[in-house]
Amino acid sequence: MKKGLRSGYTTGTHATATLVACVHECVSQKKSELLEIVLPQEKVAAIEVVREGECFYSSIKGDNDDIDVTKGAKISCQLLHERPSGLKEQTPSILEIKNTKLFIYAGDGVGVVTKKGLKIAPNHPAINPTPLEMMRENVTALLDDAPRELYALFCVEDGEKIARDTANAKVGVLGGISILGTRGIVKPVSASAYIDSIETEIDVAAAESQDIIVFTLGNTAVDFAKEHYEVTSIVEIGNFVYDAMARLKKHYFKKLLFITSVAKMTKVAQGFKNTHNKYGTIDFNEVKKWLREELGVELGDEEFVTLKGVLQSLPKEYHQDFVELITQKAARELQEWSRELGVEVESIEVVTLPNRVRYAII
Repeated sequence: MKKGLRSGYTTGTHATATLVACVHECVSQKKSELLEIVLPQEKVAAIEVVREGECFYSSIKGDNDDIDVTKGAKISCQLLHERPSGLKEQTPSILEIKNTKLFIYAGDGVGVVTKKGLKIAPNHPAINPTPLEMMRENVTALLDDAPRELYALFCVEDGEKIARDTANAKVGVLGGISILGTRGIVKPVSASAYIDSIETEIDVAAAESQDIIVFTLGNTAVDFAKEHYEVTSIVEIGNFVYDAMARLKKHYFKKLLFITSVAKMTKVAQGFKNTHNKYGTIDFNEVKKWLREELGVELGDEEFVTLKGVLQSLPKEYHQDFVELITQKAARELQEWSRELGVEVESIEVVTLPNRVRYAII
């Protein structure tokens, strides 16, 4: 019997736990070793923390079966009553909770955003919106109504070194890793084991005589699919687009539906068979060429690091046409792969989120 894949918790979950421990000690003078952290979608995680000093805690990001360079990282938070000094240039994120202003800073090993197009504005710590909201939710119950200002300094041991194995520098996150997570839980994507699970889910869908197989890439795509299709027809494929399609060869489905974000869809349109960043990033010169030659839009010499950055520079009247163009190119790439693999489907349809642009090839 195959062992199930081990899940873990995101950097955002561990960072939240260290902050909660700090605030708990600051307000109640109680020291922590194990905390229950409320995650998105009302799930709860038990996270171990270690007291490093007064209102200063750390947590180790545990091992799991994810392809993840941050496994084993030591994430810490120190809570101060005055603004920390000697930091890299940045603008703190601010959480206003009851009568408390909580200023969030990136210390050693935590990156600072320097370019447009990411979820966090430039010059702010690279701590994404969901972890910040987790922090807000978990700290709220600990605070009374007394007015105060607190300063949370987050660090990651060897974070700058860890970040070299990520795309952070390329997208303008400098000085360390990002604090990430959309659901608090790391879903394992160990290559061979995860592909086996994809194949099993496809087998189940075929056995239940599903006419449609729905491939989703990303949490938003999963949520969208669950609103519109039978759960047994939905397969979360991680970044393994081509490998997942190869597992369709022994079955027959009338339709293959592929759902993902515009950024991942662009990678497919450019021929990425696996969309993980370790296999490369979007060629923005090619994106600019598509815009120029097929939509008549010239973006000049500006350099881009994200699709969001392209959309911010693109005149709004061209947004829909641009997403439709990406969607069509991705659908044609999937069609070519299906022929190459000998996959038999009557139609291929792709949906690009968040615009919900559809394109089908019959």
